[in-house]
Amino acid sequence: MSEEQPERLNCVLIAGGLYHDFDFARLELLKLLAEDPRVRTRVFEDYGNIEAIRAADFLITYTCDVTPPLAVQEALRDWVAQGGRWYALHGTNSVLRLFDNGLYGAPRWAPLLMETLGTQFIAHPPIAPYRVEVADPDHVLTQGIEPFETIDELYLMERHGDLHILLDTPFEGDATGFDEHEWAHDRHPVLYIKTQGEGAVLYNTLGHCRGHYDMQPFLDWWPQVDRCAWDLPVFHDLLRRGIAWAKEGKSARTPTVS
Repeated sequence: MSEEQPERLNCVLIAGGLYHDFDFARLELLKLLAEDPRVRTRVFEDYGNIEAIRAADFLITYTCDVTPPLAVQEALRDWVAQGGRWYALHGTNSVLRLFDNGLYGAPRWAPLLMETLGTQFIAHPPIAPYRVEVADPDHVLTQGIEPFETIDELYLMERHGDLHILLDTPFEGDATGFDEHEWAHDRHPVLYIKTQGEGAVLYNTLGHCRGHYDMQPFLDWWPQVDRCAWDLPVFHDLLRRGIAWAKEGKSARTPTVS
């Protein structure tokens, strides 16, 4: 008797951009994806291969300042609306430019992309410890997760649409080095879902990482290696849960044959 053949799951992983150790993040994510032998992953640095994305069962992105052309933004929106699940990590929602005043800013050049993602990165305060709290302890993605401390970039974002916030953190203060640097007290999403059509985006802002060479050409040598939330078991738990959530989207899209 032959065993039933498990169905293949096609993943596209996009990891690339600026100011981060994408080699590290890419490898860590590939190791997590390889825990399920059904998953076959194609890896890219940007969104140029839209046909691969259309053919994917789920999408994972870890980028910084990687903005797809408008036609690709439209394709991504349609892919999600038609049932795709997109697990977006850290700087996926960033557009960064150094302004004439010497500060970094977030130009609103990709509104369709940010509408699909649910947020746009605007600024972050200097990396320092902060407490991540559980906004929805009953959701499958956060059940059993306790509030935790992390040292990471605390993302201050512009929101787009209805977000189901799962983890968040309070902040009030100055985002030094950014054009929009003054922030009144508010709670800021750390993990959320934005449902749209038959699909959804799961966004996790945690996971900054940087090696010695990742600020070139602005700085030849970054003095320390930053791993931030990657050093926490709870972050790997959230990554695994997010990947499991993304994989479940295929069964939800597959018509039942009677």
